[in-house]
Amino acid sequence: MQSDFDFSTKDLFGPVVFRPSFNSAEAINANQAWSLFFTGGKEDKALGNNAESGRLFNNILIATGAVGVLGALVFTSIA
Repeated sequence: MQSDFDFSTKDLFGPVVFRPSFNSAEAINANQAWSLFFTGGKEDKALGNNAESGRLFNNILIATGAVGVLGALVFTSIA
């Protein structure tokens, strides 16, 4: 069995964010951004290609912020 995969590139095992193919100023979606966040910049496809998981994490982040603001408003006005 012969493989045509090139293992000699120095960027193969480095973080995705420093690869020339990734740094071509293309827009990334929420799923890729969360994958990069969770893997520390090592992989942009760790969550797969389904856009719903990126939306889920965005909505969780927004809901956490909204609950924090509402909680601060409610509990600081009680005193």
